[in-house]
Amino acid sequence: MKLPSLNMQILLGALSGVGMGLWLAGMGPSSAATQHGLYAAGLIGTVFIDLLKMILVPLVFTSIAVGVANLRAHRQMHRVWLATLGFFVFSMAVAIVLGLTAINWFEPGKGLNLALFHDAMQNFEAKQMTLGEFAQGFLHGLFVNPFAALAQGNVLAIVIFALFVGIALVAGGERYRNILALLQEGLELTLRIVGWIMRLAPLGIMALLVKLVATQDAALLATLGKFVVVIIGTTLLHGAVLLPLILYLVTGVTPLKFWRGAREALVTAFATSSSSATLPVTLRCVEQHLHVKPEIAGFVVPLGATINMDGTALYEAAAALFVANLAGIDLNLMQQLIVFFTAMLGAIGAPGIPSAGMVTMVMVLQSVGLPAEAIAILLPIDRVLDAFRTAVNVEGDMVGSLVVQKLVRAAA
Repeated sequence: MKLPSLNMQILLGALSGVGMGLWLAGMGPSSAATQHGLYAAGLIGTVFIDLLKMILVPLVFTSIAVGVANLRAHRQMHRVWLATLGFFVFSMAVAIVLGLTAINWFEPGKGLNLALFHDAMQNFEAKQMTLGEFAQGFLHGLFVNPFAALAQGNVLAIVIFALFVGIALVAGGERYRNILALLQEGLELTLRIVGWIMRLAPLGIMALLVKLVATQDAALLATLGKFVVVIIGTTLLHGAVLLPLILYLVTGVTPLKFWRGAREALVTAFATSSSSATLPVTLRCVEQHLHVKPEIAGFVVPLGATINMDGTALYEAAAALFVANLAGIDLNLMQQLIVFFTAMLGAIGAPGIPSAGMVTMVMVLQSVGLPAEAIAILLPIDRVLDAFRTAVNVEGDMVGSLVVQKLVRAAA
C-alpha cells in the first residue's frame, strides 16, 4: 500500500490535531481525558520541536559553508557572480523590508497573547538601547568563539563562521578539497537525518495542534486569516510591482514583455511549489524567451534556485513578527534587525527541500528568543503560502538573470 505524500500526511495530521483539540476542548479542562490528552500531546510535540532544534546547527553550518564554497568553480567569472550575489542580496533585502513593514503596519495577532507561549517567554527580555549600543552589541554577538557558538546554538555567530569557512575554501581552491568533500558529506548526512525527522512531522504537528486548539479560542483562526491575507498581499506586491520595477529601471524590459517570456516558469513554480523542480522550465524561459546568454543563465538561475529566495525571506521575517505579536511581545529595532539578517541568511542557507524551510523558520524564531513551538501555528497555512512564495522565488531568479546580463554588458 502506497502512503500519501509527506505534504498530504502533514495536512491529515493537522486536520486530525484540530479535530482532536476541539474534542478535548469540548470535554472541559478538568476531565481526565483532557488532562491525559494534553500531557501526551505536549510530550510528543516537545520531542518533535527538540529534534528540529537538534538538527538546526549542523544543517545551517554545512549548508552555508558548502553553498559559498561551491562558488569556487566560477571564480573566473568575477563580474557575473559579483553582480549575481549583489542582486540577490538587494532583492531579498527589499522583500524582507516589505514583509516587516506590512506586519508592523497591520499588526496581525496583536493583543491575542496565546497562553501556549507564556511558559516559553518567561525569560524573554526586550532592552531599549541607542543605535551605538545596538551596533556594538550586534557586532559583538557576530564574532565569537565558533565552538562556543556551536555548543550554545548561537545561530547568527554560526552563520558568520560558516560564511568565513566557505570563503576560505574558495580562496584555498584545490588545497582544501578534502575539507570541502567532508563538509559536503556532512551536509548529505544532515539532510538524511532531516528526512528521518520529517517522517515524524505529521504526528508532531498533530500533537502541537491538539494542545494549541484545546487551550485557545476561535480568535486565533481570525488572526491567522488576517496573517495569510497580509502575506499573500505583500508577496504579490513584491512579485507584481517591485521586481518588475527593478527590472525596468535597470534593463528597460517592460513588465508585459517579461510576463510573456516568464509565464510558463511562473505557472510551473506555482503548481509545484518547488524552485528545483521548476529549474529546467526556468532555464528554457530565460534562454529562449527572454534571450539571456546561456553562460549567464546557466550560472544565475541554478544558483538562484538555491540561494535567492525573496518570497521565503519575506515570509520568515514577517512570520517572526507575527509570532511575537501572538506572544504579546514588541520587538525593538535591534531585534527586528536581527530578524532581518537571520531571515536573509536563512533563505540563502536553506537547501532546496521542503522540510528545510521548517528548520530555518525555527532558526529565525530562535535568533530573537521566540518559541519554536510557534511552527504549530504556521505549518497548517504554509502549503497555501508556499505556492505564492515559490512563484516569486523563481521570478526573482529570472529577473536576476536579465539584470546581471545588463550589468555585465555595461561593465564590459
